[in-house]
Amino acid sequence: MRFRLFKPILAGARPLDRIIACIGATICIALTMAIGAGLGLTAADLPLIVAPMGASAVLIFAVPASPLAQPWPVVGGNTISALVGIAVYRHVPDPMIAAGLAVGLAILAMSLCRCLHPPGGAAALTAVIGGESVHAAGYSFALAPVALNSVALVMLAMVFHRLSTHSYPHRAVPVAVPLVASGLHLDDIDRALADLPDSFDISREDLDVLLSLAETHAQARRGR
Repeated sequence: MRFRLFKPILAGARPLDRIIACIGATICIALTMAIGAGLGLTAADLPLIVAPMGASAVLIFAVPASPLAQPWPVVGGNTISALVGIAVYRHVPDPMIAAGLAVGLAILAMSLCRCLHPPGGAAALTAVIGGESVHAAGYSFALAPVALNSVALVMLAMVFHRLSTHSYPHRAVPVAVPLVASGLHLDDIDRALADLPDSFDISREDLDVLLSLAETHAQARRGR
């Protein structure tokens, strides 16, 4: 009997990739904590690592090709969101309103800065509900531990992915496609995306490569 509940929900996911993701997250999160402790940049009552780094690690190691998992979204998204959360906490006295406003404004700020990163919402929320030590640190909380953790995790991920032969920062793989199978262009993809009501977690360039390869395989199948 097949255990369908455990079937990967990500297109192209392979068991080996999941194992590599587990190993990478395990090693690099532990090293990120060690770096924070070794540099001594965090106050004694602040955490060496903030919880949103766990969510960042899921993206960086499980879906390293995602636009949301690239270095600038990780570092910029977490840091900018933490700054937003701190500012909201200081100017909005009601904690319930502040919590919602921090996350909402963090999404806006990340979108405008081209660094949308889902764990950034958690970083903004942590700045609001993180407790006295976080509040006492003020805006420096966004630098240490948030920015410090983010930079350390990204740098470690670059080394790990290079050793595991994965592309990070991700670059679309150039593929030689026969001329007859290159009817789609990025402008066509942009128009198709504009016709749909939702956003998708894949870059335009990867879509271009994927669709061109799919077209090549379809032509090969029809020509059999």
